[in-house]
Amino acid sequence: MSSRIRDSDVERLLAFIRDERGFDFTGYKRPSLARRIDRRMQDVKVEEYASYQSYLEHHPDEFARLFDTILINVTSFFRDGPAWQYIGEEVVPQILAARGPEVPIRIWSTGCSTGEEAYTTAMVFAEVMGEDDFKRRVKIYATDVDNDALGIGRHADYSPQQLEPVPEALREKYFEPVESSYAFRSDLRRSVIFGHHDLVQDPPISRIDFLVSRNTLMYFDAETQRRVLASFHFALRENGFLFLGKSEVLVARSPLFTPVDLRRRVFAKVSAPRQRDRVVPKVPVDPIQEEQQTATDAIREAGFEAAPVAQVIVDVSGRLVAANIQARMMFGLGLRETGMLLQDLELSYRPLELRSRIEQAYDERHPVSVRDVEWHVGSEVRHLDVQIHPLSGPTGDLLGVAISFFDVSRYRRLQEALQESKRDAETAYEELQSTVEELETTNEELQSTNEELETTNEELQSTNEELETMNDELQQRTDELNAVSAFLEGVLGSLSAAVIVLDRQLRVEAWNDAARDLWGLRSDEVSGQHFLNLDIGLPLEPLRTPIRAVLAGEDIEPFTVDAVNRRGRSTTVSIRIAPLTSTLADVIGAIVMMDAADRSATDGA
Repeated sequence: MSSRIRDSDVERLLAFIRDERGFDFTGYKRPSLARRIDRRMQDVKVEEYASYQSYLEHHPDEFARLFDTILINVTSFFRDGPAWQYIGEEVVPQILAARGPEVPIRIWSTGCSTGEEAYTTAMVFAEVMGEDDFKRRVKIYATDVDNDALGIGRHADYSPQQLEPVPEALREKYFEPVESSYAFRSDLRRSVIFGHHDLVQDPPISRIDFLVSRNTLMYFDAETQRRVLASFHFALRENGFLFLGKSEVLVARSPLFTPVDLRRRVFAKVSAPRQRDRVVPKVPVDPIQEEQQTATDAIREAGFEAAPVAQVIVDVSGRLVAANIQARMMFGLGLRETGMLLQDLELSYRPLELRSRIEQAYDERHPVSVRDVEWHVGSEVRHLDVQIHPLSGPTGDLLGVAISFFDVSRYRRLQEALQESKRDAETAYEELQSTVEELETTNEELQSTNEELETTNEELQSTNEELETMNDELQQRTDELNAVSAFLEGVLGSLSAAVIVLDRQLRVEAWNDAARDLWGLRSDEVSGQHFLNLDIGLPLEPLRTPIRAVLAGEDIEPFTVDAVNRRGRSTTVSIRIAPLTSTLADVIGAIVMMDAADRSATDGA
């Protein structure tokens, strides 16, 4: 097969994966990406990319195996120890000095995998700040596209081999033994927030003081790396630091960052100069060119003084004069597009037709707003509010327009979710009044947010405050769920029969007090353990087949088993096994109920 045909087959496969599952790997380096796809093709015994695409269509589980192969999770605690020592001794003190004693510290660990890098960052900052100050001020956002790896990071449970790179003093201070493994301390773990985030597609987390992205950029091609670095530049606060891995080299040539210590891959954010601060070389020009340059500079000055959202500037001749960082990220604009006629760019008609609106803004000498514009980006649908502002010079002459794009997709999704919740609430009469009031209040806040998006920075800040209110409501719902869980635990504890709840892997989910009295093991001793591996006086092997039958949907009659209780007395245990079902009627586990009769007492009678 020629390399050209092979490359086209790879591109078609990547487009199929993007459309089917929303994972966009087109920015990854092709040689390493092709090698990992070939590995999966060998495992499933498929030779052609088209055949592998057909295999994915008929075997949906293969997507997960392919993603695990592509998204290799290679990480460890204190990887490159001298670099982390430098961070603790030099970088963290500078961040603390720049922020003051009360300002929150925000940290972003991208491509965090199973969390080792995020928890390393937590230990380094806690050592410098002290634990109390760390818990009060620091939030670490650990993100990745691998949901399985994020789940491991949230549990923060690591083997002794994984903890070998951690200095012994820090290991004893920050980790607690849990059976055969070690867990990061729960009080400090609350400062680390794990979440799904795609560096290529999702907007960056903002107002970051310290950004850790070690050996993540290496998986992207040069153009995608530049886009991600622009996102990092936007995410970092002034005086923020970027910490990369040894494999990243492109940032050393980026004008957005300056090396602090190149050998250790530590960089500082370079502030973007305002238009009037930029140095323009003085060269001889004729009067017409000088007048055109003055007009262009005036347009750029006005444009970059506008709202801090995605924005492009178009002059009166219809040429693209400038685009800010967010606009370049959103629409894929570069230097080569600057100076081109808007009508020759896709931006002129996507996400909406702009030229007629620009003419309207010129005619009315007034901003033109277009709300709730649907923009299809691959398999994703975004919603934008677009504002077109006419720009005037000192003499009142029209210089051009500033076009601002407000991404309101999140608020639109919230509105749709609210409408769905409202329809569901109509079927529950007892909760109707409180639910309707909450939805009406939230809907008013969202409507207010959409109106405020048409104005300034202060209105955007108000939107953030409203979202925090919604977070409080979600927290209240969580508290209610916790109360229900406590209630269910109380019900289990009040039953006289021993009740054991198992998941589909036969791990113990619940173990009531009667089970403890019968077999002598507490709930915390058996929680998460495989039921058939427990060392109790009950012969467990005879229970394997009945439990598996119940998990398969079969009905099992009660039966008895001879056993020895925790007091060493022989007993006959009557056992009933029932399925544990979800709200969708799927069997998600089994409930084992036991009643024991003292056989020695019965024999004596």
